[in-house]
Amino acid sequence: MSAFFVRIWIALIDATLHWSQGARTRLAIVVGDLLWWTVRPRRHITLTNLRLCFPQWSEQERRAVGRRTFRNIARAVFDHSVLALAPRERLLEYVRVTGLEHLNDPANRPLILVAPHFVGLDAGGLRVSMELKAATIYARQRNQAWNDWVLAIRARFNTPLLIAREGFDLRAAIRAMKDGLPLYYLPDQDYGVQHSIFVPFFGNPAATIPMVARLARIAGAKVVMAVSEMTDDGYVLHLEPAWRDFPSEDVQADTARMNREIECWVERIPDQYLWTHRRFKSRPQGAPPLY
Repeated sequence: MSAFFVRIWIALIDATLHWSQGARTRLAIVVGDLLWWTVRPRRHITLTNLRLCFPQWSEQERRAVGRRTFRNIARAVFDHSVLALAPRERLLEYVRVTGLEHLNDPANRPLILVAPHFVGLDAGGLRVSMELKAATIYARQRNQAWNDWVLAIRARFNTPLLIAREGFDLRAAIRAMKDGLPLYYLPDQDYGVQHSIFVPFFGNPAATIPMVARLARIAGAKVVMAVSEMTDDGYVLHLEPAWRDFPSEDVQADTARMNREIECWVERIPDQYLWTHRRFKSRPQGAPPLY
């Protein structure tokens, strides 16, 4: 999509700023349903993921969750008008936080915030930035206009330290944490087999970068789950207590544990997980492709 059309799309999103949440949600239902029926490749990926992760569900149940996922993705996009333009006081009400005390540590250890790919991810990330400056691993968007807009939202209150995903610099992440910056880390996408290990995700081997366990060990960091949940009137960022007995001496076991922690939240809000991503794109040697 050209930069011109992306700017028009951003302007249309921004125009919903003063709409009620109900009006934005109703618009998102229409757009989400349109995408569900027209963007067939992403619908196929979504249903494949749901069949792999929830074989006990009926096909009707999987299609219902998949369709709601598309609606929730659309709503999250339109809700970016609030993230981009609303004043601080409104955002504090729009994106609430539970467990804010878990950002603090009496021992002053470095902090890793594990932020799985739920539809409210950007709302949670912005809310974290309202409390403190953080480092995050960032993948540049293909469209420059969209890239600039997303970065401007993330930098509204505390400009984050961006560490490029391409050619990831482990030392830069460690330095940032030792300098007192929490690392807001998105661990649950398939970036290929080169730097990943295969650990179960809902019983299926998933290529997973074992960075959380390695960074926690090297930096002596505590790990806190940061899940952004979409609600009827906004979002809630859930900050959980730091994981006990983490990391262990076994990187494989630690990475599998991380996936189990994510699974608990996926089971709680399944239609808010980003099923449109090819989570099982990489396969163990000899295993057939899934998509």
